[in-house]
Amino acid sequence: MDLSEFDFILPPDRIAQHPARPREQARLLAVGATLEDRIVGDLPDLLAPGDILVSNDTRVIPGQLRAWRGAARIGITLDRELADGTWHALARNARRLRAGDVLRFAPLPAAEPGPDLAADVREVAPDGGVVLAFSATGADFAAALRRAGQLALPPYIARPDGPTAADATDYQTVFARAEGAVAAPTAGLHFTPGLLAALDARGVRRTTLTLHVGAGTFLPVREADVTRHHMHAEHGEISAATAEAINAARAAGGRVVAVGTTALRLLETAAAPDGTIRPFAAETELFVLPGYRFRAVDLLLTNFHLPRSTLFMLVSAFAGTARMRAAYAHAIATGYRFYSYGDACLLEPAGVGG
Repeated sequence: MDLSEFDFILPPDRIAQHPARPREQARLLAVGATLEDRIVGDLPDLLAPGDILVSNDTRVIPGQLRAWRGAARIGITLDRELADGTWHALARNARRLRAGDVLRFAPLPAAEPGPDLAADVREVAPDGGVVLAFSATGADFAAALRRAGQLALPPYIARPDGPTAADATDYQTVFARAEGAVAAPTAGLHFTPGLLAALDARGVRRTTLTLHVGAGTFLPVREADVTRHHMHAEHGEISAATAEAINAARAAGGRVVAVGTTALRLLETAAAPDGTIRPFAAETELFVLPGYRFRAVDLLLTNFHLPRSTLFMLVSAFAGTARMRAAYAHAIATGYRFYSYGDACLLEPAGVGG
């Protein structure tokens, strides 16, 4: 399966630099047997009583850090916390690092006083990955990150002077609860309390799971044969109560609506062969390509993704490659806004609706 099959040309002016305001006024392309132009605020009309909306409640942390090893400056982007409490991270200038080095992190200019943050380098990989043991844990680590870290906004969001005060709220979903993501689950950025109330009034059920989106989501696919690409790992959790709610909704005839590719990947990871969701607490490296047999998800709400990305491969697998290429061509031609702060689409699976 060749990487070029998932390529398309996107004019730079289609890349959203700020979200729609209010959020539910973002455009929504309903992709099924036909293409229908709507807005996200129309979602209650597009779903049915008894459907269940499954959202990712991860909370984005300020995971972009400036570190020094002596006089050498090292850019660090946190990726994910490991089981032993250390962190996997991506390092710029990683060639300067060796296991045993000590990194020190400078607080931001406007940071409140507090203990300085440091980390021991435990491992260094050739691909720029490092494993760090920080000098603080738990609440102390969270406080230190607020002093020293910034949001790791995607590289296509132009912020020459760093994230703005607006980004601190814009790049966080209304569902955000469990701290640990470096990147936002961007389909969730469109929701507001008013839209959730409208979904409740419609009789749409709601539940959440947690998948901490890592920095690996920004890494490009470098293999021409995409089946050789190694998917980054991300930690996820589905509680017994969430699994029970999803299974009950589906047993009653409701559709499982994944809010974002992160929710979909975790649901599919935790699904039994018959589509039943099991409680889950582990890492997932699920890589979804055309030909994958979906077991757990009936509809997918997602943003518009980068060409040649694992996410465009996933939506092509879900809705059909030809259908998605047609949908993206329509979106580009009619001025939809792409990527994290952009518009959304609601996808029916391939074979549904024609």
